[in-house]
Amino acid sequence: MPLTPNLHAALIDITRTAARDQIMPRFRTLTPEDISTKSSPEDLVTQADLAAEAQIARACRALFPDALIIGEEAVENDPSLLAGLAGAARAVIIDPVDGTSNFAQGLATFGVILAVVEHGETIFGLLYDPVLDDWVMAHKGGGAWYCREGAAPRQLGPWPARPAERACGYLSLALFAPDKRAAVAATFPPYARLNTLGCSCHEYRQMALGHAQFMVSPMTKPWDHAAGALIVEECGGQVLNGRGQRWTPATPVAPITARSHHEQAAPILP
Repeated sequence: MPLTPNLHAALIDITRTAARDQIMPRFRTLTPEDISTKSSPEDLVTQADLAAEAQIARACRALFPDALIIGEEAVENDPSLLAGLAGAARAVIIDPVDGTSNFAQGLATFGVILAVVEHGETIFGLLYDPVLDDWVMAHKGGGAWYCREGAAPRQLGPWPARPAERACGYLSLALFAPDKRAAVAATFPPYARLNTLGCSCHEYRQMALGHAQFMVSPMTKPWDHAAGALIVEECGGQVLNGRGQRWTPATPVAPITARSHHEQAAPILP
């Protein structure tokens, strides 16, 4: 079954509904009992993550009965789910609350990421902001678009390359092992600004909107990057893996480097 515009609209509606039902009622109302840790004290999961993923997964299974459904929290419980991604005829990848630490601290920089992958290639990507109820989306070969209720979609990109001294981007030292941080920090000059939002959803949105020129990360989980990588490419940019090859969910070799233009300067990690 081809992924038609009607199915795009259904996926967007599924995401918006889950955010309205499960995420926004819990924003700034979480109790300590609603927050747990996973791999480290900084790696959080909340009841909003769990409830939103469950609702989105149920709806996606009803929409695509034969698809592999991969949610971030489901993989936490069953890592073997990822093994089927590269060969799946269709998979739906869900990050129910990207930027969970921000969400748990009451910061509005979080989002929902959803991607549809076929045979290891992302064909649809959605970066949704539950707070403002707007989204950036792309389907393969169809461009990237900024959308909100009541307004015509606005196509995004292409964006020109900027010289390094005028380029801004995202790179988080906290994601690197402590013994590597000094060497990574040494790559920061001569860029105008290096920052982190603690949220892949909004970092990719900022790139798509032309406000940032690159993003570099040692973490290449598909729920963080599959949708955003497609959107950057549909804006005319480039996303590479650690071997210098085009990044896809089937080739997630670290680090990942997203650039708004193929000639855009970006930090080269040691």
